[in-house]
Amino acid sequence: MSTERETASTPARVRDRVGWALWRLARHEWTLVVLGSLLLAAVLTWPTLRDLTGTIPQDTGDPTLQAWQIAWGGHALLTDPTGLWHSNTFHPEPYTYAYSDTLLGYAPFGMVGDGPVAAVVRYNLLYVLVHALAFVGAYALARQLGAGRAGSAVAGAAFAYAPWKLAQAGHLHVLSVGGIALSLAMLARGHGWSLRHGYRPERVRPGWAATGWLVAAWQISLGFGIGLPFAYVLALVCLVAGAGYAWAWWRRGRRPFPRGLLLADLAGGVLFAGVALLMAAPYFEVVERHPEGRRTVAHIEMFSPPLRGFLTAPPESWLWGERHTAAREALGFPNEMTLLPGVVLLGLAFSGLFLSAWRLRHRLLLLVGVLVSVALAAGTAFLGDGDPGYATLVEHAPGWDGIRTPGRLVLWTTLLLGILAAGALTREPSGGGDVPAASATRTDGRFARWGRLVLVVPLALVLLEGVNRTPHVPVPEQPAALRGVDGPLLVLPSDGIRELHVMLWSTDGFPRMVNGLASFTPASQAEIRAASLSFPDAGSVAYLRQRGIRTVVVLPGYAVGTPWQDVADRPVDVPDVRREQVGDGFVYHLG
Repeated sequence: MSTERETASTPARVRDRVGWALWRLARHEWTLVVLGSLLLAAVLTWPTLRDLTGTIPQDTGDPTLQAWQIAWGGHALLTDPTGLWHSNTFHPEPYTYAYSDTLLGYAPFGMVGDGPVAAVVRYNLLYVLVHALAFVGAYALARQLGAGRAGSAVAGAAFAYAPWKLAQAGHLHVLSVGGIALSLAMLARGHGWSLRHGYRPERVRPGWAATGWLVAAWQISLGFGIGLPFAYVLALVCLVAGAGYAWAWWRRGRRPFPRGLLLADLAGGVLFAGVALLMAAPYFEVVERHPEGRRTVAHIEMFSPPLRGFLTAPPESWLWGERHTAAREALGFPNEMTLLPGVVLLGLAFSGLFLSAWRLRHRLLLLVGVLVSVALAAGTAFLGDGDPGYATLVEHAPGWDGIRTPGRLVLWTTLLLGILAAGALTREPSGGGDVPAASATRTDGRFARWGRLVLVVPLALVLLEGVNRTPHVPVPEQPAALRGVDGPLLVLPSDGIRELHVMLWSTDGFPRMVNGLASFTPASQAEIRAASLSFPDAGSVAYLRQRGIRTVVVLPGYAVGTPWQDVADRPVDVPDVRREQVGDGFVYHLG
């Protein structure tokens, strides 16, 4: 009987253990952080999730380009990985995928679904998820450095929802910064290092260090506009750590880091450098073939914000947008010069200089980091276009001339301010020394009842500054004439922002086409456009055939006010050219 009862009770014990394990997992700090970050992202990017297929945040410019980029990355890796960098746009030019930041790291998302609608859904979902990742990354970094939960939540909220990011709602590559903070958190954890306790050999975890390098490599695969400064920061951290390692070895006569950690760093560093070089190679090809695409100091000067821009919010800010209208009108290029990290964040960071869980020397180093990042984000507006200054980096630091908008470096200002603020909201234990992470934000007896509730107020205020008024605009519907069309083709009209719409529509099969829009115009595209002005006469048809173009699609509804507005009314007198009307467009088969 006893054996039977024990046998019968075994499933019950298993269920109890599984249930307890699931309950512990559900209540775990990181489960709550991830779920909370997703909920915050859904709310603070609303109404993105309300209409995933029909609208897109901010405008139909860069978001449609980036929807195409993600789709092309997935398509190319699935069908022809060797042709990844030679996209279907700007025919017959090579390396056209490298005409802008590629978001290649999102290519796995591009492997799911086909066509323009899927591309828009994919973009909208990523738009929400990058905000969640930014929160988790900064929260993890602050926690690893020694901050309490409340302070870390403020750092995460500020990094994910700073007012300046609202102006970048149409730039997914600028919003994709979560991997930066997350990789730094993982590297610090792997090395057993924090601001509160310094280096602790017993906390070294080589696996975390290796994972940090993997995340860093993924981050740089999203693009160099944000990734290049990150690579320089990592290089600086490695130099400082290497100098400290050599000093400790010289003084103590033994390795301060275990062999496993050194191997993880070596392998991870090689991986990171390899990914960076593989990503950079196509861009070097583009600059060599199209030197007109190189950024100059004069070009960067156009986008360099004055210092008052760091106290000005974009119009998309619900709290500050209207209040800062006059200040924005005084800026030359408001979209890239409204760089307010957050009024509450600035106040918390300032208080963190005086009252903080961080040591004084660390607070001073964070302050220096903030000032340096502001100076760099100001571009040529801070020290002018001479040496030393931002121009020095543009002219001498490899790759720095590819960053045309220095103001986006304010992301480093925001991250450092968040760490200072986290220190201000983390109470140092009265007895000093190490305390369990769960008690890092406990207050003393006088505030035991209300302390945690009070610490929620700064978080709420930071999130309030992140409430958006970002427009969500209808996505242009793919014309029937472009469905299933064969390439190489030319879509007319071919100019301006319409090119980005055509790129999005081309995700239906990815036919080769002349169309495309970048920061420069390739000579071949300019020549083909010029020849097409008289289309469909004999001279233009002969030229297009010579360039390998077999199909021309004319969209009269988009051609009004352009040199091609009467193309559909022109006679077709060239032999072997066949025209058919498909929907509101016309398809010319050149034979």
